[in-house]
Amino acid sequence: MPVRVLFLSDTHLGLDLPSRPRIERRRRGDDLFETFERALAPAVSGEASIVVHGGDLFYRSRIPAWLAERVFSRLAELADQGLDLFWIPGNHERSGVPRGLLLTHPRIRVFDRPRTFVVRRDGLDLALSGFPFAPDVRTSFPALLAATGHADVEADVRLLCFHQAVEGARVGPVGYTFRDGADVVRGRDVPAGFAAVLSGHIHRAQVLDRDLAGRPLAAPVLFAGSTDRTSFAERNEPKGTFLLELERNARGGIASWEFRELPVRPMVDLELDPGDDAVSFVARLSAAFSRLDPASLVRLRLSREPSSAVAELLGAEALRLSAPPTMTVSVAWRGAFGRRELPKE
Repeated sequence: MPVRVLFLSDTHLGLDLPSRPRIERRRRGDDLFETFERALAPAVSGEASIVVHGGDLFYRSRIPAWLAERVFSRLAELADQGLDLFWIPGNHERSGVPRGLLLTHPRIRVFDRPRTFVVRRDGLDLALSGFPFAPDVRTSFPALLAATGHADVEADVRLLCFHQAVEGARVGPVGYTFRDGADVVRGRDVPAGFAAVLSGHIHRAQVLDRDLAGRPLAAPVLFAGSTDRTSFAERNEPKGTFLLELERNARGGIASWEFRELPVRPMVDLELDPGDDAVSFVARLSAAFSRLDPASLVRLRLSREPSSAVAELLGAEALRLSAPPTMTVSVAWRGAFGRRELPKE
Protein backbone atom coordinates (compact mmCIF):
# COMPACT_ATOMS: atom_id res chain seq x y z
CA MET A 1 0.00 0.00 0.00
CA PRO A 2 1.55 3.39 -0.94
CA VAL A 3 2.15 6.08 1.64
CA ARG A 4 0.58 9.45 0.79
CA VAL A 5 2.32 12.73 1.56
CA LEU A 6 0.75 16.19 1.30
CA PHE A 7 3.29 18.81 0.25
CA LEU A 8 2.50 22.52 0.63
CA SER A 9 4.65 25.58 0.94
CA ASP A 10 4.95 29.35 1.25
CA THR A 11 1.76 30.08 3.13
CA HIS A 12 3.11 33.42 4.49
CA LEU A 13 0.70 33.41 7.42
CA GLY A 14 0.39 36.71 9.24
CA LEU A 15 0.73 38.93 6.17
CA ASP A 16 -1.74 41.85 6.35
CA LEU A 17 -3.17 40.63 9.64
CA PRO A 18 -2.68 43.28 12.34
CA SER A 19 -3.57 42.34 15.89
CA ARG A 20 -5.49 45.63 16.33
CA PRO A 21 -6.83 46.70 12.93
CA ARG A 22 -7.82 50.34 12.60
CA ILE A 23 -10.71 49.49 10.28
CA GLU A 24 -12.80 46.42 9.63
CA ARG A 25 -12.41 45.14 6.06
CA ARG A 26 -11.55 41.98 4.18
CA ARG A 27 -7.84 41.38 4.60
CA ARG A 28 -5.31 39.32 2.70
CA GLY A 29 -4.28 37.81 6.01
CA ASP A 30 -7.70 36.19 6.37
CA ASP A 31 -7.45 34.89 2.79
CA LEU A 32 -4.11 33.24 3.52
CA PHE A 33 -5.44 31.46 6.59
CA GLU A 34 -8.52 30.25 4.68
CA THR A 35 -6.32 28.93 1.87
CA PHE A 36 -4.04 27.28 4.43
CA GLU A 37 -7.01 25.32 5.75
CA ARG A 38 -8.10 24.34 2.25
CA ALA A 39 -4.55 23.21 1.50
CA LEU A 40 -4.58 20.94 4.54
CA ALA A 41 -7.92 19.35 3.60
CA PRO A 42 -6.47 16.13 2.05
CA ALA A 43 -4.64 15.40 5.28
CA VAL A 44 -7.63 16.31 7.46
CA SER A 45 -9.88 14.00 5.42
CA GLY A 46 -7.44 11.08 5.65
CA GLU A 47 -6.10 11.11 2.09
CA ALA A 48 -2.58 11.76 3.40
CA SER A 49 -0.96 10.70 6.64
CA ILE A 50 2.17 12.89 6.34
CA VAL A 51 2.36 16.64 5.75
CA VAL A 52 5.51 18.44 4.59
CA HIS A 53 5.58 22.24 4.69
CA GLY A 54 8.31 23.57 2.41
CA GLY A 55 9.01 26.77 4.31
CA ASP A 56 7.87 30.37 4.75
CA LEU A 57 5.08 29.16 6.97
CA PHE A 58 5.04 32.73 8.28
CA TYR A 59 5.44 36.03 6.46
CA ARG A 60 8.59 37.05 8.32
CA SER A 61 11.03 35.75 10.91
CA ARG A 62 9.94 37.73 13.95
CA ILE A 63 6.26 37.27 14.60
CA PRO A 64 3.94 38.19 17.47
CA ALA A 65 3.21 35.58 20.10
CA TRP A 66 -0.51 35.44 19.23
CA LEU A 67 0.30 34.49 15.63
CA ALA A 68 2.74 31.78 16.67
CA GLU A 69 0.17 30.40 19.10
CA ARG A 70 -2.60 30.38 16.48
CA VAL A 71 -0.53 28.55 13.87
CA PHE A 72 1.31 26.16 16.15
CA SER A 73 -1.87 25.22 18.00
CA ARG A 74 -3.50 24.30 14.71
CA LEU A 75 -0.53 22.14 13.70
CA ALA A 76 -0.55 20.50 17.12
CA GLU A 77 -4.25 19.66 16.63
CA LEU A 78 -3.41 17.92 13.37
CA ALA A 79 -0.57 16.02 15.00
CA ASP A 80 -2.88 14.95 17.82
CA GLN A 81 -5.14 13.44 15.15
CA GLY A 82 -2.29 11.14 14.08
CA LEU A 83 -0.65 13.10 11.27
CA ASP A 84 3.12 13.38 11.02
CA LEU A 85 4.16 16.94 10.14
CA PHE A 86 7.51 18.22 8.87
CA TRP A 87 8.55 21.86 8.49
CA ILE A 88 11.54 23.32 6.66
CA PRO A 89 12.25 26.87 7.88
CA GLY A 90 12.47 29.21 4.90
CA ASN A 91 14.19 32.52 4.28
CA HIS A 92 11.32 34.38 6.00
CA GLU A 93 11.78 32.41 9.22
CA ARG A 94 15.41 31.29 9.30
CA SER A 95 15.72 32.83 12.74
CA GLY A 96 13.55 34.47 15.33
CA VAL A 97 10.49 32.22 15.09
CA PRO A 98 9.44 30.88 18.52
CA ARG A 99 9.42 27.16 17.68
CA GLY A 100 9.43 25.74 21.20
CA LEU A 101 5.79 24.62 21.09
CA LEU A 102 6.36 22.64 17.90
CA LEU A 103 9.61 21.08 18.99
CA THR A 104 7.92 19.47 22.01
CA HIS A 105 5.33 17.54 19.97
CA PRO A 106 6.56 14.05 19.02
CA ARG A 107 4.74 14.08 15.66
CA ILE A 108 6.02 17.49 14.52
CA ARG A 109 9.58 17.64 13.25
CA VAL A 110 11.45 20.79 12.26
CA PHE A 111 14.52 20.90 10.03
CA ASP A 112 16.11 23.56 12.23
CA ARG A 113 19.50 22.17 11.15
CA PRO A 114 20.62 19.53 8.64
CA ARG A 115 19.07 16.26 9.82
CA THR A 116 17.17 13.13 8.81
CA PHE A 117 13.93 11.88 10.32
CA VAL A 118 12.48 8.41 9.80
CA VAL A 119 8.78 7.72 10.14
CA ARG A 120 7.05 4.38 9.70
CA ARG A 121 3.67 4.35 7.94
CA ASP A 122 1.73 1.34 6.62
CA GLY A 123 4.76 -0.91 6.92
CA LEU A 124 7.03 1.47 5.02
CA ASP A 125 10.02 3.31 6.51
CA LEU A 126 10.20 6.81 5.05
CA ALA A 127 13.34 8.91 5.57
CA LEU A 128 13.02 12.67 5.17
CA SER A 129 16.34 14.48 4.99
CA GLY A 130 16.70 18.23 4.81
CA PHE A 131 18.04 21.54 6.05
CA PRO A 132 16.74 25.11 6.54
CA PHE A 133 17.20 27.87 3.98
CA ALA A 134 20.86 28.50 3.15
CA PRO A 135 21.69 31.76 1.31
CA ASP A 136 25.02 30.29 0.12
CA VAL A 137 23.62 26.92 -0.92
CA ARG A 138 25.42 26.82 -4.27
CA THR A 139 28.73 26.27 -2.51
CA SER A 140 27.51 24.74 0.75
CA PHE A 141 25.07 22.18 -0.70
CA PRO A 142 27.39 19.11 -0.62
CA ALA A 143 28.31 19.79 3.02
CA LEU A 144 24.69 20.45 4.03
CA LEU A 145 23.53 17.25 2.35
CA ALA A 146 26.23 15.21 4.06
CA ALA A 147 25.39 16.82 7.41
CA THR A 148 21.83 15.48 7.21
CA GLY A 149 23.26 12.00 7.82
CA HIS A 150 21.02 10.51 5.14
CA ALA A 151 23.64 7.98 4.11
CA ASP A 152 23.69 6.44 7.60
CA VAL A 153 19.94 5.79 7.81
CA GLU A 154 18.10 2.70 6.57
CA ALA A 155 14.80 3.39 4.82
CA ASP A 156 12.48 2.05 2.13
CA VAL A 157 11.79 5.45 0.57
CA ARG A 158 13.72 8.72 0.82
CA LEU A 159 12.72 12.35 0.32
CA LEU A 160 15.04 15.36 0.33
CA CYS A 161 13.49 18.58 1.65
CA PHE A 162 14.76 22.15 1.46
CA HIS A 163 13.71 25.75 0.73
CA GLN A 164 15.83 26.81 -2.22
CA ALA A 165 15.76 27.71 -5.89
CA VAL A 166 17.11 25.06 -8.25
CA GLU A 167 18.58 25.74 -11.68
CA GLY A 168 15.81 25.82 -14.24
CA ALA A 169 13.01 26.92 -11.90
CA ARG A 170 10.83 29.64 -13.44
CA VAL A 171 8.90 32.50 -11.90
CA GLY A 172 6.98 35.59 -12.95
CA PRO A 173 4.84 36.51 -15.93
CA VAL A 174 7.81 36.41 -18.36
CA GLY A 175 9.21 33.14 -17.01
CA TYR A 176 12.45 34.32 -15.36
CA THR A 177 14.75 31.29 -15.04
CA PHE A 178 17.06 30.74 -12.07
CA ARG A 179 20.58 29.87 -13.22
CA ASP A 180 23.71 30.62 -11.20
CA GLY A 181 22.96 32.67 -8.09
CA ALA A 182 24.61 31.96 -4.74
CA ASP A 183 21.24 30.74 -3.41
CA VAL A 184 20.55 28.43 -6.38
CA VAL A 185 21.22 24.68 -6.27
CA ARG A 186 23.02 23.29 -9.32
CA GLY A 187 21.06 20.72 -11.25
CA ARG A 188 24.02 18.35 -11.26
CA ASP A 189 24.12 18.49 -7.44
CA VAL A 190 20.62 17.01 -7.07
CA PRO A 191 21.51 13.64 -5.55
CA ALA A 192 20.46 10.15 -6.57
CA GLY A 193 18.85 7.79 -4.07
CA PHE A 194 15.79 9.97 -3.37
CA ALA A 195 12.30 9.36 -4.69
CA ALA A 196 11.83 13.13 -4.99
CA VAL A 197 13.12 16.48 -3.80
CA LEU A 198 10.51 18.76 -2.16
CA SER A 199 11.35 22.45 -2.18
CA GLY A 200 9.69 25.67 -1.14
CA HIS A 201 10.76 29.23 -1.95
CA ILE A 202 9.61 29.31 -5.60
CA HIS A 203 6.00 30.54 -5.72
CA ARG A 204 5.11 28.97 -9.08
CA ALA A 205 4.11 25.30 -8.84
CA GLN A 206 6.30 23.19 -11.15
CA VAL A 207 8.29 19.99 -11.47
CA LEU A 208 11.89 19.92 -12.70
CA ASP A 209 13.26 16.71 -14.19
CA ARG A 210 16.12 18.10 -16.32
CA ASP A 211 18.97 20.54 -15.81
CA LEU A 212 19.65 23.63 -17.93
CA ALA A 213 21.56 21.53 -20.47
CA GLY A 214 18.65 19.13 -20.85
CA ARG A 215 20.24 16.31 -18.88
CA PRO A 216 17.92 14.27 -16.60
CA LEU A 217 18.10 15.16 -12.91
CA ALA A 218 18.99 12.36 -10.51
CA ALA A 219 15.61 12.94 -8.79
CA PRO A 220 12.57 15.04 -9.72
CA VAL A 221 12.33 18.39 -7.94
CA LEU A 222 8.81 19.42 -6.91
CA PHE A 223 7.92 23.01 -6.10
CA ALA A 224 4.42 23.18 -4.63
CA GLY A 225 4.48 26.95 -5.00
CA SER A 226 2.71 29.35 -2.66
CA THR A 227 -0.78 28.35 -1.56
CA ASP A 228 -2.14 31.78 -2.50
CA ARG A 229 -1.13 34.67 -4.71
CA THR A 230 1.10 37.08 -2.80
CA SER A 231 1.91 39.52 -5.63
CA PHE A 232 0.51 40.59 -8.99
CA ALA A 233 3.43 38.80 -10.67
CA GLU A 234 1.54 35.61 -9.72
CA ARG A 235 -1.88 36.76 -10.96
CA ASN A 236 -2.12 34.13 -13.72
CA GLU A 237 -0.59 31.22 -11.79
CA PRO A 238 -2.67 28.35 -10.41
CA LYS A 239 -2.07 27.75 -6.72
CA GLY A 240 -2.25 24.47 -4.86
CA THR A 241 -0.46 21.53 -3.29
CA PHE A 242 1.04 18.21 -4.32
CA LEU A 243 -0.33 14.89 -3.12
CA LEU A 244 2.40 12.25 -3.46
CA GLU A 245 2.19 8.47 -3.40
CA LEU A 246 5.40 6.76 -2.26
CA GLU A 247 6.37 3.14 -2.79
CA ARG A 248 9.54 1.17 -2.18
CA ASN A 249 12.01 0.05 -4.80
CA ALA A 250 15.76 -0.58 -4.83
CA ARG A 251 16.78 3.02 -5.62
CA GLY A 252 15.46 5.05 -2.70
CA GLY A 253 11.80 4.58 -3.50
CA ILE A 254 9.50 5.77 -6.23
CA ALA A 255 7.08 8.70 -6.18
CA SER A 256 4.06 9.69 -8.20
CA TRP A 257 2.14 12.89 -7.63
CA GLU A 258 -0.96 14.89 -8.37
CA PHE A 259 -1.29 18.68 -8.26
CA ARG A 260 -4.35 19.77 -6.28
CA GLU A 261 -5.38 23.25 -7.36
CA LEU A 262 -6.85 25.55 -4.71
CA PRO A 263 -9.54 28.20 -5.25
CA VAL A 264 -8.00 31.64 -4.69
CA ARG A 265 -9.18 35.19 -5.26
CA PRO A 266 -8.67 36.50 -8.81
CA MET A 267 -6.12 39.25 -9.37
CA VAL A 268 -7.01 41.86 -11.99
CA ASP A 269 -5.10 44.75 -13.57
CA LEU A 270 -7.70 47.41 -14.37
CA GLU A 271 -6.45 50.05 -16.82
CA LEU A 272 -8.30 53.36 -16.73
CA ASP A 273 -7.78 56.90 -18.00
CA PRO A 274 -8.56 59.19 -15.05
CA GLY A 275 -9.86 62.01 -17.24
CA ASP A 276 -10.41 65.40 -15.65
CA ASP A 277 -14.06 65.18 -14.62
CA ALA A 278 -14.67 63.53 -11.24
CA VAL A 279 -18.31 62.63 -11.94
CA SER A 280 -17.41 60.87 -15.19
CA PHE A 281 -14.53 59.05 -13.50
CA VAL A 282 -16.76 57.72 -10.71
CA ALA A 283 -19.28 56.40 -13.24
CA ARG A 284 -16.60 54.69 -15.32
CA LEU A 285 -14.90 53.24 -12.24
CA SER A 286 -18.16 51.85 -10.83
CA ALA A 287 -19.03 50.32 -14.20
CA ALA A 288 -15.58 48.69 -14.40
CA PHE A 289 -15.91 47.27 -10.88
CA SER A 290 -19.35 45.85 -11.70
CA ARG A 291 -17.87 43.72 -14.50
CA LEU A 292 -15.41 42.02 -12.15
CA ASP A 293 -15.74 39.18 -9.68
CA PRO A 294 -16.67 41.01 -6.44
CA ALA A 295 -13.97 39.05 -4.59
CA SER A 296 -11.21 40.33 -6.90
CA LEU A 297 -7.92 41.82 -5.87
CA VAL A 298 -7.75 44.82 -8.18
CA ARG A 299 -4.77 46.92 -9.16
CA LEU A 300 -6.22 50.10 -10.66
CA ARG A 301 -3.62 51.44 -13.09
CA LEU A 302 -4.18 54.99 -14.25
CA SER A 303 -2.68 56.03 -17.58
CA ARG A 304 -1.57 59.39 -16.16
CA GLU A 305 -1.51 61.39 -12.98
CA PRO A 306 -5.06 62.30 -11.96
CA SER A 307 -6.39 65.78 -11.49
CA SER A 308 -6.87 66.99 -7.93
CA ALA A 309 -10.62 66.39 -8.20
CA VAL A 310 -10.15 62.79 -9.31
CA ALA A 311 -7.33 62.19 -6.82
CA GLU A 312 -9.75 62.92 -3.98
CA LEU A 313 -11.77 59.89 -5.11
CA LEU A 314 -8.78 57.58 -4.83
CA GLY A 315 -8.33 57.72 -1.08
CA ALA A 316 -8.98 54.68 1.07
CA GLU A 317 -12.43 55.73 2.30
CA ALA A 318 -13.65 56.78 -1.15
CA LEU A 319 -12.48 53.54 -2.72
CA ARG A 320 -14.27 51.50 -0.07
CA LEU A 321 -17.49 53.26 -1.04
CA SER A 322 -16.93 52.73 -4.77
CA ALA A 323 -16.01 49.04 -4.70
CA PRO A 324 -17.90 46.02 -3.35
CA PRO A 325 -16.97 45.34 0.29
CA THR A 326 -15.41 42.00 -0.71
CA MET A 327 -13.05 43.62 -3.24
CA THR A 328 -9.54 44.84 -2.44
CA VAL A 329 -8.23 47.74 -4.52
CA SER A 330 -4.86 49.44 -4.88
CA VAL A 331 -4.14 52.40 -7.17
CA ALA A 332 -1.03 53.19 -9.16
CA TRP A 333 -0.04 55.74 -11.76
CA ARG A 334 3.10 57.03 -13.37
CA GLY A 335 3.79 60.75 -13.20
CA ALA A 336 6.65 63.17 -13.08
CA PHE A 337 7.80 61.81 -9.73
CA GLY A 338 7.48 58.11 -10.50
CA ARG A 339 4.96 55.54 -9.45
CA ARG A 340 2.33 56.40 -6.85
CA GLU A 341 0.25 53.90 -4.96
CA LEU A 342 -2.75 54.26 -2.72
CA PRO A 343 -3.83 51.10 -0.89
CA LYS A 344 -7.45 50.47 -0.02
CA GLU A 345 -6.63 50.84 3.66
